[in-house]
Amino acid sequence: MSRKVIFEDLGRIRYQQAWEYQEKLFAQVIRDKQEQKQEKEQYLLFCEHEHVYTLGKSGKRQNLLITRQMCESRQIDLHETDRGGDITYHGPGQLVAYPIIDLEAFGIGIKRYISLLEDVVIETLKPYGIKGEKDEKAMGVWIDLDDPLRVRKICAIGVRASRFVTMHGLALNINSDLTYFNFINPCGFTDKGVTSMQKEVGEEVDFREVSNGLKRAFRELFDMDLADQRKPHHNPDWETAVT
Repeated sequence: MSRKVIFEDLGRIRYQQAWEYQEKLFAQVIRDKQEQKQEKEQYLLFCEHEHVYTLGKSGKRQNLLITRQMCESRQIDLHETDRGGDITYHGPGQLVAYPIIDLEAFGIGIKRYISLLEDVVIETLKPYGIKGEKDEKAMGVWIDLDDPLRVRKICAIGVRASRFVTMHGLALNINSDLTYFNFINPCGFTDKGVTSMQKEVGEEVDFREVSNGLKRAFRELFDMDLADQRKPHHNPDWETAVT
């Protein structure tokens, strides 16, 4: 089966618009799979979000430490989603990747898929002297995992899969404003910190450079036939959402 994947950079976009676009592509990939099309399209979306907290389907509302009214006053969106995992934050300076792919085309199951997502981030971090690690008990990419007093998460992962087609994905903190994590128990944890590439290296990191590195790691580790979208998707609703 084809491993051809269309890459789209959506830029800065509100979470709701990106979620609706994911749902559209997700349904299309499943439909193509059911119809057994030879050349079905698959997608890898990159973006940044405006400030938002998202709660996974197994998440606990008490892990949001401020009220909905406080979120609104601080211009933070709040969404309950159908991905796995608990609560997390997305915002400017964070690179979000949404693979919408058929795992059967790649010959892998969901457990291996999540492990590969972690590997993609770990490889992306290496050129910056940041050692990312995996925790068998918690999805995502961590730093100083063996030190309970210093362990911190640099990338969150939450996915959904149906008929082996995926959506949602990963969020890598590059130059994120980490103060927004103070208003939640990130991923439901109260005993682990959160960090960013900027914090780890001590200076702002080139966002585009990291984006290119993450894209390259997806291509190599998933053995994707990755091609840029020739005609950027246009949605009039995004005109007020993208800056």
